[in-house]
Amino acid sequence: MHRPPETSSSAAPSSIWVLTDGKAGDLAQCVGVAEALNCPYETRTVAPKPPFSWWLPFGPTDPREREGRPDSPIAPPYPDIAIASGRRAAAYLRRIKRLSQGRTFTVFLKDPRTGPDAADLIWVPEHDRLRGRNVLVTPTSPHRFPVTRLCQLRERSAPEIDKLAPPRVAVLIGGDSRHHTFSEDDQTRLLAGLRRLGEEDGASLMITSSRRTPAGLAYGLASLAKAGGHLYWTGEAPNPLGLYLAKADAIVATADSTNMIGEATVTGKPVHVFHPSGGHDKITRFLGTLQGMGVIHPFPGPLKTTTYEPIDATPLIAERILTDYAALRQQETKGPAGTA
Repeated sequence: MHRPPETSSSAAPSSIWVLTDGKAGDLAQCVGVAEALNCPYETRTVAPKPPFSWWLPFGPTDPREREGRPDSPIAPPYPDIAIASGRRAAAYLRRIKRLSQGRTFTVFLKDPRTGPDAADLIWVPEHDRLRGRNVLVTPTSPHRFPVTRLCQLRERSAPEIDKLAPPRVAVLIGGDSRHHTFSEDDQTRLLAGLRRLGEEDGASLMITSSRRTPAGLAYGLASLAKAGGHLYWTGEAPNPLGLYLAKADAIVATADSTNMIGEATVTGKPVHVFHPSGGHDKITRFLGTLQGMGVIHPFPGPLKTTTYEPIDATPLIAERILTDYAALRQQETKGPAGTA
């Protein structure tokens, strides 16, 4: 397991901003990395309006959100580290670097579309094409469920889950997206495969869906859970996803979300991937990498129980951030700070 390196007190960050436009996936990745840095952080949300939102990430930030406004998301004082994700946040991150006179160490998660000079450090998944001296590449994405947290959750009492007969299978259902559509045939095939897991393999299912899940599929999942004595999360707090992952013997996930599959690989348990209609070259490359590592398997298909070394990008990213941040601080003691 990777741990962030030890840093001297003078080189350790004391403040972090998480900068996104509020999209759940981007926010979760940034917060996961921020939490791994063991430093206080605050989230800031950019909300540029047209025409400025149309021009991002290449164009300027919205003047209505400039640093002089009392409600600006980039008002000073500036943090030691700023972590951003999402095309709307890219220009704001560049502005923070300039306004802080180079003092803020900037991190961008995923391809900013403006090249490797968009931030001091850029992380991309292996299936993205961007490469450079300041570009960190890993097979899977950062998230909020590091190995250490899953170990803690595994030991936590959760009567509703603990009483389920093994094998316990976490079922992570996404939904329609730009590249995937859950047709009626897809929904029928998915529900039939899950039903077989319960009836023929004797599996206990712990099911979550998303806001993108088609209404008909969500109803089918709820009905399947009720009839088979399985669990189905209906969206009320608290979210049991971490407990489902921690206590699962295997996982079923849909191919529309690389984030969801990436989270599942931290468990070290086999991930069975269901393919709805559609697809995208990036997702195909991502799944091909994991298949080559023996991590994922087709669904519907035989239930696998083989384990592997957990794949966790979050501590790797945190380690690189702290190393590069310390190098920036050291450089400052030798000469003037750089400019954006």
